[in-house]
Amino acid sequence: MNEPDPDLELLARIGNNEPEAVKEMVSRKLPRLLALAGRLLGDAEEARDVAQESFLRLWKAAGQWRAGQARFDTWLHRVTLNLCYDRLRRRKEQPLDDDSRLSELVDTAPALDDQWQAEAQHQQMAAALAALPERQREAIVLQYYQQLSNTEAAAAMDITVEALESLLSRARRNLRKQLIESELATGTGKHTPRRGTS
Repeated sequence: MNEPDPDLELLARIGNNEPEAVKEMVSRKLPRLLALAGRLLGDAEEARDVAQESFLRLWKAAGQWRAGQARFDTWLHRVTLNLCYDRLRRRKEQPLDDDSRLSELVDTAPALDDQWQAEAQHQQMAAALAALPERQREAIVLQYYQQLSNTEAAAAMDITVEALESLLSRARRNLRKQLIESELATGTGKHTPRRGTS
């Protein structure tokens, strides 16, 4: 890794129990951790629990962090992913796309037509993501929603870049298929994640 890790100085300050460093780390990392856990789990409350547990592990690791082993952000994503996997394994008997969980994501307030259509498309994507196998969903979330490069996403998943690209290819095919089926069933527009080349 040629670039210096941007989190090292902040980690050292956290290791020295500086309250301002803790606040800065939370503001820097919390939105991405919540987004990652929320997309993988499909449940905002569980996402908050996972983010909180990730930060507890961060505080414990801050004082002993050794530069050069891995980028801190990659480690933190891995911790969050593992916590999500633990929760997904515990609720294996319940499908992730169960209507009660998806309905929590829907804003039931009256909306304009374009807001309704955007929400319907969001729900279609959430349902399509939820139906993907765990590793495919993880690859899509890390690259498209967390905006990690292929190298960073592969490191977070502890796989090669080639394996990541294979997962992404299968995931995109599965998403397209599910979104087309959803479009045929509901008559709404099809939308797939957009991202520049990585």
